[in-house]
Amino acid sequence: MDRFIYADNSATTKLDGDVLNAMMPYLTTEYGNASSLYSFASQSKIAIENAREQVAKAIGALPREIYFTAGGSESDNWAIKGIAKRMLKDGKNHIISTKFEHHAVLHTLDALKKEGFEITLLDVHSDGIVRVDELKAAIKDTTGLVTVMYANNEIGTIQPVAEIGKVCREAGVVFHTDAVQAVGNVAIDVETQCIDMLSMSGHKFHGPKGIGALYIRRGVLPANLIDGGAQEKGRRAGTENTAGIVGIGAAIEKAVATMDARNEKSKQIRDYIMNECLKIERSRVNGDRVNRLPGNVNMCFEGVEGESLLLMLDAKGICASSGSACTSGSLDPSHVLLSIGLKHEVAHGSLRLSFSDENTMEDAEYICSVLPPIIDRLRAMSPLWDRIMAEEKEN
Repeated sequence: MDRFIYADNSATTKLDGDVLNAMMPYLTTEYGNASSLYSFASQSKIAIENAREQVAKAIGALPREIYFTAGGSESDNWAIKGIAKRMLKDGKNHIISTKFEHHAVLHTLDALKKEGFEITLLDVHSDGIVRVDELKAAIKDTTGLVTVMYANNEIGTIQPVAEIGKVCREAGVVFHTDAVQAVGNVAIDVETQCIDMLSMSGHKFHGPKGIGALYIRRGVLPANLIDGGAQEKGRRAGTENTAGIVGIGAAIEKAVATMDARNEKSKQIRDYIMNECLKIERSRVNGDRVNRLPGNVNMCFEGVEGESLLLMLDAKGICASSGSACTSGSLDPSHVLLSIGLKHEVAHGSLRLSFSDENTMEDAEYICSVLPPIIDRLRAMSPLWDRIMAEEKEN
């Protein structure tokens, strides 16, 4: 292995050195329980509230609207299940979402459907973008919640969140967005975008794993998901993860401060790779090329199986991911790729590359140098590719 390139930052990011330094006192000397009354715990309390201000400022919220959780999945579950429980009291049981949400949302909606809730999943079309007019048409008198992700975790497409928020606000419907992939990569203002609840996860923007946050707009009252203590103003029980909270605060502050420069660099890498990879026969970019995260490349190569592609890239020192889920025990391709209309055999040959500030144009050039011969080798072994070529000759 001549080199190592980490290009799977949508899965997780490297913990930033400055963030680790900010966390260290709360992993060593300042270990007091923030809920305790004695003076030794005071520094932990102050640190938590400082982080709450950092997170709030990054998304245009008030500190009292930020609640710390164990991560994005918990935040999604709390937002959706909490509002679902409340809206039943108002005679509402209809929830609107999309077909390509993260499973933290889709599986939560499946659970609610078994409890009698009506779920509508909107199409995201071939470009991976929700149509606001279709959302508006789907809202009815029994609709109590709309949950649409800010940016897709696989194909990186950014949704028209402000327009969605406006429609929901006018209809009197709570709007939640899973912004796990967007925070730190997209400018967010919950007030101007009419967002009622927003989920985030620290390890997606160079913070630690195991810490997230849920923004809950003042006046919005989801039922508690976790009971058992008075932490987080009585709305989320459990001893505070002080070091993690300090970490997510430091990470989001740095991510927002460096966003513009990082995004410009990531776009150059992204566009270079997409343009070069499109030179490969029967390749395609998945999702809109403009309305997508700066550091996201998602492509399909016909006649190629995603898992094999990842293994060969790994042998070349490149960490990436695929929409093919064979290693999880399922032969089904990604629900995200199927939702934009790809055939199963095409979706199986998917590749996602996602970049951080540590990636360079030299990384992009190396990826583009090793990828074509890997594709050729896999196609030479593929019965599917033989079939594709045979059908092409017949036509």
